[in-house]
Formats: sequence, C-alpha cells, structure tokens
Amino acid sequence: MKRACFIAALALLAAPGCGHSEEEWQAQLTKYDQAVKEGQAKDQELAQARARVTELESQLEKMGATANKLEVTLGDRDKALAEYKARAKQLEMLKARFDLLRRKLEELTRIGLDVTIRRNRMVISLPGDVLFDSGKDTLRKDGLKILEKVASVLKADHSLAERDYQVAGHTDNAPLTGGPFHDNWGLSLMRARSVLLYLGQHGMPRQHWSAAGFADTDPVASNASKEGQQKNRRCDLIVVPDADEMLNLQNLADTGKPHP
Repeated sequence: MKRACFIAALALLAAPGCGHSEEEWQAQLTKYDQAVKEGQAKDQELAQARARVTELESQLEKMGATANKLEVTLGDRDKALAEYKARAKQLEMLKARFDLLRRKLEELTRIGLDVTIRRNRMVISLPGDVLFDSGKDTLRKDGLKILEKVASVLKADHSLAERDYQVAGHTDNAPLTGGPFHDNWGLSLMRARSVLLYLGQHGMPRQHWSAAGFADTDPVASNASKEGQQKNRRCDLIVVPDADEMLNLQNLADTGKPHP
C-alpha cells in the first residue's frame, strides 16, 4: 500500500511540467525500494536479537541465575537493536561462565553432591548430616572423605584452585540453646570453620577461603517437614565472583544492561 502511494506520488511528479525525467522517477523508486528492504532487514534483525535475549534470559532463569528483563523503547530502531545485541552478548558471556564452571565441577556431581546456581553464584552443597553428627562441629569420617574428594577436584584445575570461595554453614529452624555454640548461629559458623580448616589442610590456598554462619536464615526447603529440615542442614561452598563478574552481575540486576 505504501509503495503504491509512493508510486502515485512519483507519477504526479513525473507528469509534464514537473521537471522530473523518467530516469529520475525510476531512480527514486529504486531508492525507495532499497530503503524498504533495509528497513525490513533491520526489523528482522531486531526481532531475532529480541528473541535471542528472551531465550538466554529463560535459560539462565532455569539454571538459577537472575537478571532484570531488558525493556527497550522501540522508537529508535537502531538504538534498540544495539542495546539488544549488547544485552545478548552479556548474557552469552554469563551463561558461558556458568556452563564452564559447571563442567569443571561435574566430577563433584558424580559423587552425589549438588552443584547449582543460586543468587547468581555457583554453589557446591555438602549435606550437613553426612559431614557432622547432630549438634556437633567435628567432621565425621564420611564427611572427611567427601571433603578430600572436593579438594582433589579443585586442586586438579588451576583456575578453580585460584578462585575465591566462602564456606557457608546452615541449620534448620530447630532451636539450639546452651552448650558450646549457644545457638544456631554459633553452630553454623563453627561447622563452616571445621570445613574451612580441613580443606586448608588438603591444599586449598588459605588466602582464597573464608567462612560464614547463616543459622536458619537461608533455607533451601521448608522446615515444616523432616525432609526439608534435612536439606537445610548443610554447608555450601560458594564460588565467589571476581570483581569484574560482580560488577557485571550487579549491573544486569540493577538495569538489565551490561557494564561497558
């Protein structure tokens, strides 16, 4: 329809006395057709870029990573296309980072450990009931074996060994009073410390490790059932993002746009 109107307008211009030759009329028509094709190509490219961003956001969400959705006004097509392309590139890098880490830690899943992404961090979850007896912070024999395997996997890859990690101790919501730990905060912290010290004894660089206790404040399941409480009694080894990763993750979470 637009082309028909344009042709009609050109036909009037090409009428005697209008000062436009047949060649000029044809040149204008060719120029118009080229502009339409370029516009259609950009529309298609923009649609593909938007679809890729949506696909990557969905994939990362399934993996456990989160970032705000990108909202771009489509008034300026070129600007929108540039922003979607930049967003897709950033999400590709984020997904590739998680995929690489997951592959490197795949050996740990073979020995029964959960390796997941939680709050945009790769987490190796160690079952508390395997590591410790109830209410204790002394590692059990089975727990020692698991930690030896963890240390072996991390030491085998230089890039993994040189990452920063935090050992995070967690408990269920059953109150703990008195005793050497006083409360669940004390128990979770001392359990994390026991894991930290043992890994340090097995070759983990001390400067890259820290410990924290979360008590029952960060559950992964409902404490309403025994099964849920058991899942919440755990020690997590959290792969801490480096400065550049943290900056990009924060920027994605805040604005949905990558850091330049």
